[in-house]
Amino acid sequence: LYALPYSTYRRHKIRRYGFHGTSYSYILKRYQELTGDSDKESNLIIFHLGNGCSAVAIKEGKSIDTSMGMTPTEGLVMGSRSGDVDPSVIEMIGTKEGLNFSEMQAMLNRSSGLVGISGITSDMRDLLAEVEEHQDRRATLAIDIFCYRARKYLGSYLAAIGPIKAVIFCGGIGENAPQIRQGIIEGLEHLGIQLDTSKNNKLTEDGIISRDQSPVQVRVIPTNEEIMIARETLSLVVEKEKTPK
Repeated sequence: LYALPYSTYRRHKIRRYGFHGTSYSYILKRYQELTGDSDKESNLIIFHLGNGCSAVAIKEGKSIDTSMGMTPTEGLVMGSRSGDVDPSVIEMIGTKEGLNFSEMQAMLNRSSGLVGISGITSDMRDLLAEVEEHQDRRATLAIDIFCYRARKYLGSYLAAIGPIKAVIFCGGIGENAPQIRQGIIEGLEHLGIQLDTSKNNKLTEDGIISRDQSPVQVRVIPTNEEIMIARETLSLVVEKEKTPK
């Protein structure tokens, strides 16, 4: 729940719901297929990083926290969404800029995040290219804030769920941007997370990118939300057919 008057939850169901559940469900099942771990053994932190980004803490096979909240605006920095922001800032900007609530919502969701900071694009691939080719300072700043926010969530989830088996990356950025994975993971040896930069840079599909001796594995597992939707649909159809008419 949010630390708001409890009556807001009772009357309007204002609470944190989270998103990317279909993706996380697939990643958990795929991780268990690859490792043989049971739900009891599955203590994980997963990052779904694409144009929309979120993180989830999984303890004994169940999600106990997620970075997105009542809406997808909360949490990590995203392509065009702000992620976490002081609520009072919204009122302040609205007053100073003469924006109404709908216009503020549009700003938070469509012109903030990576594109808001960089002033260039919401596409991480283009930002990385700008940094490599032109050393663009605002593109660098956008990427740094993106990685820093993710590291903060990683640390907070470690504190919340205790020892974990793996950190897993998925989504377009998580699967294809080794620079971003390195920016989030590098320097966390004191938390038992040891990145192998060579493995990370050479990975082309899925696999382990942590050092062999790392207490916590770091993995890349491509997500497949479509197959999870198909499985859930099939399950519902089968269940309906079993129901007596």
